[in-house]
Amino acid sequence: MTKKKYSDEFKADAVRLYETRPDASYSTLAADLGVARGSLKTWVHQARKKAASAQSEATPERGASETPQDQLARMQAEIEQVRARNQALVAENDRLSEERDILRKATKYFAAETNW
Repeated sequence: MTKKKYSDEFKADAVRLYETRPDASYSTLAADLGVARGSLKTWVHQARKKAASAQSEATPERGASETPQDQLARMQAEIEQVRARNQALVAENDRLSEERDILRKATKYFAAETNW
């Protein structure tokens, strides 16, 4: 079996797609893109590791060198990230609750339909 070569741009797009879709799994997204699940997972982990190392190099050590304005900006950015994550979780919770309710109604319907 030959090993497929994917461009760096394709890998970056796949990682970006995975990161922007909180409901996507490695398996479903890999199937949609036509790549192996393991490849996609490796690309995501490599991108996260690369982003973490780039952030640690770009971010000065917290402490005396950080001005109050820098601390405030950093804290506001973290708050916005938490709010965005919270919104995504609330939306996912609403979707899952709706799916659960639909399944409950379907179960009741089919249970009443059977005449044992």
